Amino acid sequence: MDVDLRLVRYFTVVAEYGNFGRAATRLHLAQPSLSRQIQRLEAQLGVRLFDRSPQGSSLTDAGQAFLPRARILLQEAEQAARTARAAAQPRTVTIGYAEGLVITACVQELRRRHPDSQVRTRHLGWRDMRALAEGRVDALVAYRPLSFPTDGFRVTKLHEESRVLVTSARHHLAKEKAVSLRTLSAEELVACVSTPVVWSTPKPVGDRPAPPPPAVDDSYEDKLELIATGHCVAIFPVGDRRAAVREDIALVPVIDIDPCEVVLVTRADDPNPLLGPLEDVARALLGTTSRWENNELPVN
Repeated sequence: MDVDLRLVRYFTVVAEYGNFGRAATRLHLAQPSLSRQIQRLEAQLGVRLFDRSPQGSSLTDAGQAFLPRARILLQEAEQAARTARAAAQPRTVTIGYAEGLVITACVQELRRRHPDSQVRTRHLGWRDMRALAEGRVDALVAYRPLSFPTDGFRVTKLHEESRVLVTSARHHLAKEKAVSLRTLSAEELVACVSTPVVWSTPKPVGDRPAPPPPAVDDSYEDKLELIATGHCVAIFPVGDRRAAVREDIALVPVIDIDPCEVVLVTRADDPNPLLGPLEDVARALLGTTSRWENNELPVN
């Protein structure tokens, strides 16, 4: 029997979420398309995998039996692919990196040390941080917290970063040299589950009513617009420099909040021979605090 691994992965995601709509969002697919793909898999297997209802989707007995085997199948396929890539010439490694991080120096040094190897990079948005878990990159440089369980992964701490208040340049705190969390007591701060960023709930400004809170599909730039217009504030890692280029946004150090960590994550069982040298280079070049630490922030 020829079973499409892509369909198997779709099945495990639907099983994880218990809902076709949420699973489709996670997979960046339209819900009708995902439903058709699952129906294709059910046709290939000759069994029904889900009981569908308006409240969601639950696994049938056949689905319950298939799920652990499906996960093993995907893990074995990923391991086989990694082993084949590791044995191929030239050697290759793909390094994923999260929004707000710069890994140029690390990549250049790894290429210098291994000129016969192929060192690739992939910029990852916050909704794509499972690229490592899904085998689309070989390593990940990211901020904690991570958006996936770290069982079976090697997590190497590179450095800590302090945090800054990101606010409208017209905000009453914009000209302060530093602020404490007490000065933000009027803001309703909400920490993100899978990023180190803290956003405030939008509020009215003068006679302008509060806009809706940011939606899941809103881009980083959309959220910056809420800050620039004064409707909300945020707390970012100091090394995330994307807001610094805007003259209508100010960055102010926050003195009494825990720093966030930048980490290198790899699969614990990955045989890729470039991962050891990558860790050495990352420790040497990314294992120091940002050059914007100690209040050395760009001038708006």
